Amino acid sequence: MYGNTYIENSEKQNKLTANEDPKKLAEFEARIAAGDKIEPHDWMPAEYRKQLVRMIEQHAHSEIIGSLPEGTWITRAPGFRRKLALMAKVQDEVGHAQLLYSAAETLGKSREDMLNDLIKGNSKYSNVFNYPALTWADSAVIAWLIDAGAIVNQLANSKGSYGPYVRALERICAEESFHLKYGHDNVVFLATGTPKQREMVQEALTRWWPPIMHFFGPSDKLSVHTEVLMRWKVKMGSNDDMRQTFLDMYVPKIWDLGLTLPDPNLKKNEETGKWDYTEPDWDEFKRVINGDGPCNKERLAVRRMAEEKGRWVRQAILKKDSQYVAPLS
Repeated sequence: MYGNTYIENSEKQNKLTANEDPKKLAEFEARIAAGDKIEPHDWMPAEYRKQLVRMIEQHAHSEIIGSLPEGTWITRAPGFRRKLALMAKVQDEVGHAQLLYSAAETLGKSREDMLNDLIKGNSKYSNVFNYPALTWADSAVIAWLIDAGAIVNQLANSKGSYGPYVRALERICAEESFHLKYGHDNVVFLATGTPKQREMVQEALTRWWPPIMHFFGPSDKLSVHTEVLMRWKVKMGSNDDMRQTFLDMYVPKIWDLGLTLPDPNLKKNEETGKWDYTEPDWDEFKRVINGDGPCNKERLAVRRMAEEKGRWVRQAILKKDSQYVAPLS
């Protein structure tokens, strides 16, 4: 079944470039192969533009929505120092979204259209942010391991082919490295603390492991976009390769803290040099990313409320209505 799926996906991608000017397409692919950066004014295949918009827009949405699970813990964070640190992190994530929306706008889709598509459920964001952060330990696991997964992806893609996205990722990765250290510090504090703290972080890790394994996207055997995105250096690594890199880097660190992972099959295969693990539940992945997760409706409701309450600010800035009076409440 997987082999047939891969062949079908390859044939589909070939058809998508069939109507392009062969000479321009060949010149474009030669530039990609030579390591050139594509800029907004350069010629590019329609499918390259489409896939970039999809990918960058989803990344931007994920930064915005991703700030919500952690943001709920700002007022409940233990101690003033951790409140300030978490507040700064959430602010950074929203700033990353603005950089990414700007990069996507260079491809012809307006920020307003992107946000409208998010609110209407027409465009996706990372499924991992549709799960609840039930305890302070959840926010620590998110800050460490979700941000770690993001860095694995983003560091690779920062060497990609589209200039505006690459430049945005360079800054984002620098800031995410601080977020990862913040999250690691929180997890270590809990894992080496009281029995109750250790129990709390273990429970959070157990809850978040399945979504973390989903984070890198479907298995390469199931992925529709991987082949063409890698050929055009929009993605610099396959989903499975990124997952293996993450496991290599972070499973030993988790085990060093004496924490366990809820996968009895997780082990390093000495023959292949790769990690064996239980295949993630891709039916759950599809269900959640398509709107049927624990917090999908809640996340979009918060985003919708923010959009509605901030409308008067946008109107005032753009001077669309000079007679507009801001609400008192």
